[in-house]
Amino acid sequence: MPDQLTATEAAETLGISVATLYAYVSRGMLRSTPDVEGQRHLYDAADVRRLARRKADGKRAGKVAQKVLDWGVPVLESSITLITDGRLFYRGRDAIDLARKASLEEVAALLWECTPRRIADTPPTQPGPPSAAQWAAWLKLWGDSAPLDRALVLLPAAAAQMPRVWALGRDAQLDSACSLVRLLAAAMISTAPSGNPLHRQLAAAWGVRNRRQADLLRMALVLCADHELNASTFTVRCITSTGTHLFGAVAGGLAALAGPRHGGETTRVAALFDEAERAGDPNRFLATRIAHNEHDGAPGAVLSGFGHPLYPQGDPRAALLLEALTQCAPARSPLPAILALAQTVRETTGAEPTVDFALAALERVLDLPKEAAFTLFAVGRTVGWIAHAMEQAADGRLIRPRARYIGEHYEE
Repeated sequence: MPDQLTATEAAETLGISVATLYAYVSRGMLRSTPDVEGQRHLYDAADVRRLARRKADGKRAGKVAQKVLDWGVPVLESSITLITDGRLFYRGRDAIDLARKASLEEVAALLWECTPRRIADTPPTQPGPPSAAQWAAWLKLWGDSAPLDRALVLLPAAAAQMPRVWALGRDAQLDSACSLVRLLAAAMISTAPSGNPLHRQLAAAWGVRNRRQADLLRMALVLCADHELNASTFTVRCITSTGTHLFGAVAGGLAALAGPRHGGETTRVAALFDEAERAGDPNRFLATRIAHNEHDGAPGAVLSGFGHPLYPQGDPRAALLLEALTQCAPARSPLPAILALAQTVRETTGAEPTVDFALAALERVLDLPKEAAFTLFAVGRTVGWIAHAMEQAADGRLIRPRARYIGEHYEE
């Protein structure tokens, strides 16, 4: 077959009409280029053959494989979190209701299926190393690093000194889980591990003395605790299925969470706030941003922090956080400008704020340290990762999906 095909040849290869071929081009499924004389368009033969193979794959497995990892059909069974009809549930309990009153430790007990007392009675570090002196030395060495970088270094270092980190018994798993969450928080806020409630640890480290504002940190942690099979949670389950320990699985989850299309979205929202503030006029700013998105080939693309595919009517986590933030924002805070931006986006695009927007708003309005929004996301989500890791370990099966090959195949 030649390297390039005419429209007729391409249509015959695909088993479609020329008119349908042109529709494929307009929808971005194929590319065409004019010939040297400019009289007709040619089609790359490899692209045509690749599309033909996709069309020929009519088996159910092939169709499901396309959808599974793209907001599609369920890929794993789980009894941890349910997202349905615009609502979020942790083991059957409404997460929004839990966020109004529960601590992250209480939600951890729910997700890990143990008692709150079991968590409260576990030492900040399970019996044995790392010692307080060793931890302090590590913090001194890595104190100037970003919270994520510090956690990715200190968690494996701590795991290497824990004699029971590989133990598979239920008690050993819970010991590791409790230590892991507290060590992670301590690493991210650069303090000694503590048995105090996690939201109070964060409030103390960030200088949040107002009781209602500290309670807002508690609420944010609970709302971030789990969100079904997002990219980082699926990563944790895949790693766990290989037989590794909780610390290794959570380190992988942290790496996945850091991406700008996941937990790192909070950093992009912070940048959006900066740009909107410099622009002054939210309407003019938004028009420019939308036009820029369309110029980049993403017509209708939503701004960072807006529009969640699982919540077409709006992210309930964001709604609760923004409502609570409105009730305890300091005087002369940037909250009015942030809410005005959200309203302008809503009126212009119909998109509602996501939890990433709300976390970034919380960071800015309460004047928290840079990356505090990401820290809240990571500390809260670790509780859910551990629940998924435990569930996957109990299942015992290796997660090993198959790829649907779409490349060239040469016969010898």
